[in-house]
Amino acid sequence: MTIQNQGARHVAIIMDGNGRWAKKRLLPRVAGHKAGVEAVRTIVRAAGDMGLEALTLYAFSSENWKRPEEEVNDLMGLMKRFIVSDLDEFAANDVKLKVIGDWRALAPDVVALIENALERTSGNKRTTLAVALNYGAQDELVRAATAAAAEGAITAEAIEAHLDTADMPPLDLLIRTSGEVRLSNFLLWQSAYAELYFTDKLWPDFKPADLQAALDQFGRRERRYGGL
Repeated sequence: MTIQNQGARHVAIIMDGNGRWAKKRLLPRVAGHKAGVEAVRTIVRAAGDMGLEALTLYAFSSENWKRPEEEVNDLMGLMKRFIVSDLDEFAANDVKLKVIGDWRALAPDVVALIENALERTSGNKRTTLAVALNYGAQDELVRAATAAAAEGAITAEAIEAHLDTADMPPLDLLIRTSGEVRLSNFLLWQSAYAELYFTDKLWPDFKPADLQAALDQFGRRERRYGGL
């Protein structure tokens, strides 16, 4: 497959469909989440090869706490194993890890793992992998507006400077898997002029070729930013 990137610098993905993937195979939901983690690994590797500067993944929303306790515990366990097992690969592939959302409110052992991973990858430059944990865009906007107000006037520029993604390139393309067509409280500010791409593929079935297809379609779109 010829790898091409039609100008996108920053892509975000709402990784939806793990539960449905497992249900179709008569497997427990945790099996879907495990398959979803493998898809993350594959797509992160591909993102670097495709020249993306930043990839943001919606891993755990602030609303996900409403799920059954067992499933939440499974998700947190998978996340911890992913951070520990993939740190060496991040280093080898020059991937910088970033975490957005209210992640410091997570359990102390999770926070400690995240802090260590952030420190170990802080000097990497090829690709930034931003993982949204305990994230909700409305909460992000409240935090950003509050910080802006503490410094003076609340302007668009001031709010943007305090977003969790302030040090990342502007969002170019937002992808959602599984056939759902909504943003689900994800990167609402950043998506103002991002291109949106929806696919029926369930997240564990989303492959580098699917990411390439999304980038190809992005390259064929005309971005006007409100102009003619």
